[in-house]
Amino acid sequence: QVQLVESGGGLVQTGGSVRLSCVASGRAFDTFSSITMGWFRQAPGKEREFVVAISRGGGNSEYAESVKGRFTISRDNTKNTVYLQMDSLKPEDTAVYYCAADYSLGYSNFKTKRPRFWGQGTQVTVSP
Repeated sequence: QVQLVESGGGLVQTGGSVRLSCVASGRAFDTFSSITMGWFRQAPGKEREFVVAISRGGGNSEYAESVKGRFTISRDNTKNTVYLQMDSLKPEDTAVYYCAADYSLGYSNFKTKRPRFWGQGTQVTVSP
């Protein structure tokens, strides 16, 4: 089992920046570098959608078109942490952001398959 805890959400103005963090832990937790990590989001009244995923080693990532060029994912395998740097934020980025992890899925699979482990979510609100 893997526990994921997100932090860093909040209220920001259009054009502003926010950095989210997600720390992984767990009793049966393997090494962090064996887990693919990603971020999803869910806006009010909408389905949860893929945002970005990063490979186990951190060398590869895949972004949703809507955030390309504005969001950057990274991970620090020495701290069991994945980050999401969100720049040039827009009101349509307002959502609850969820960290997700999976031992088996590759980063390119996060777009179409549901990862096994999820965090509780952190709210990001972008004011007009």
